[in-house]
Amino acid sequence: MTVPFRFLPALATLAALLTAGCTAPDQLAMDEGPFDLVIRGAEVLDGSGEGAFQADIGVTGDRIARVAREGIAPGAGQVEIDATGLVVAPGFIDLHAHLDPLLRLPHSESHVRQGVTTALGGPDGTAPLPLAPYLDSAEVLGVGMNVAFLTGHNSIRREVMGLDDRGPTPDELSAMEALVSQAMDDGAFGLSTGLRYIPGAFSHIDEVVALSEVAAARGGIYTSHLRDEGRGLMEGVTEALEIGRRAEIPVVLTHHKVVGYPMWGASDRTLAMVDSARAAGTDVILDQYPYTATYTGITILIPEWAMGGGTEGFLTRMEDPALADSILAGIRDNLVNDRGGNDLDRVQLARVEWDPTLEGGSLGDWADREELPRTMETGAELVVEAVRRGGVSAIYHALHEDDVERIMRHPMTAIASDGRLVEPGEGHPHPRWYGTFPRVLGEYVRERGVLTLPEAIRKMTSFPADRLGLEDRGRIAEGAHADLVVFDPDIVIDRSTFADPHQYPDGIPWVVVNGVVTVENGAFRDVRAGRVLRR
Repeated sequence: MTVPFRFLPALATLAALLTAGCTAPDQLAMDEGPFDLVIRGAEVLDGSGEGAFQADIGVTGDRIARVAREGIAPGAGQVEIDATGLVVAPGFIDLHAHLDPLLRLPHSESHVRQGVTTALGGPDGTAPLPLAPYLDSAEVLGVGMNVAFLTGHNSIRREVMGLDDRGPTPDELSAMEALVSQAMDDGAFGLSTGLRYIPGAFSHIDEVVALSEVAAARGGIYTSHLRDEGRGLMEGVTEALEIGRRAEIPVVLTHHKVVGYPMWGASDRTLAMVDSARAAGTDVILDQYPYTATYTGITILIPEWAMGGGTEGFLTRMEDPALADSILAGIRDNLVNDRGGNDLDRVQLARVEWDPTLEGGSLGDWADREELPRTMETGAELVVEAVRRGGVSAIYHALHEDDVERIMRHPMTAIASDGRLVEPGEGHPHPRWYGTFPRVLGEYVRERGVLTLPEAIRKMTSFPADRLGLEDRGRIAEGAHADLVVFDPDIVIDRSTFADPHQYPDGIPWVVVNGVVTVENGAFRDVRAGRVLRR
């Protein structure tokens, strides 16, 4: 075992016990164990948002057995970690994670190294369907962190209606309701929508309310990628709040942001809408990642109406000159006023399976390579070409830092990554996949003072745990699950960047999942101590 694990010899333990009678009164109260794991000397942030206190933590099995402000007797732990000068907090809970690669990357290293011990998958309307066999497969493989799932509106609608641009028949709506019901019975924590993506973009609010009512009846939540996060942002927020009110379901406005320079600053209005809705009785919160760029497929730049029938329908429409003109005009508008940020260099190509040499470069770089003018017309044509060749995922540098900080400060905002499980060398991902949680602790707490450290920890732990109804996770308390992260507040930081994303963070030497050390003095251990959580 490496040096930081301190197995104290029996003689030292005996000496400590023999001399206990000569120590100060508070030493007489020291817990003696035995414990499977003891974390000593740390400043404890328990997840409540309150200030730190010094204590030793004793773990037995998968639970926190002692939180001892008076200390735990020397040698009481089979494994001991000296956390002097460090902070111990509950393991971070990610309310928005793309766990699609879970069965390929069950160890979840890119998340665990950030201090994440629980993640909620199935966001943006896309989730495994049916859910139960998927959860069973994950359980058999073993997982590196605790995983939970939503059921996805887009997945369900596609199963019942394909990619048709229309409302459901009564029978189709009943079929979708049955699929939501089955997913909830299988253990889903609620329903997610991606109303900016097809086929969810073709739905009406009444359809979403009906499905949300099914989830609500079984204790689920509703998370929404809004129908629009740019110029239609207010309408998008209004719709999500109305769904929450009508379905009487707890709401998460997920990865809340303001897209495109015409709307920058509008977060003051969206947050006021959240406050008003909460005052009126709608249980709504937000989550957010700490970056000024988004990540999604290139089709986000294409008008929704043009995507009816999927890629095949889109390419067919492009063969009609009149429709093609309208489609290209819509793409140009999105390049100027929405995720394109009015600059081809703000669209950074991230995953290009048909030509990896484009990865990391921008639409502008692609235009240069093809010796085309750097115009919005060129950008629109390249978007179409990307779809013809099989699609592209891209990073869109279209947010403003003022909105990021304003949303982060709001007391109802949780921290969430919107990150996908990844291994070094796979494409050119958004840095949030590696760095969300340490970036908040280093950049927004230590460097900028946007949040206090206790408040940041609350937003990463007990607050998201409460949204999921996980009463025994997300907090340091006796009897709670032993999901713990030990970090150095003076150096913790993300290292992943937009130019060089495949980098793990610094300053998180220890992560414990269900009582098992999974990051050991900075080294990842593929022990798969996570659990598949069913609602």
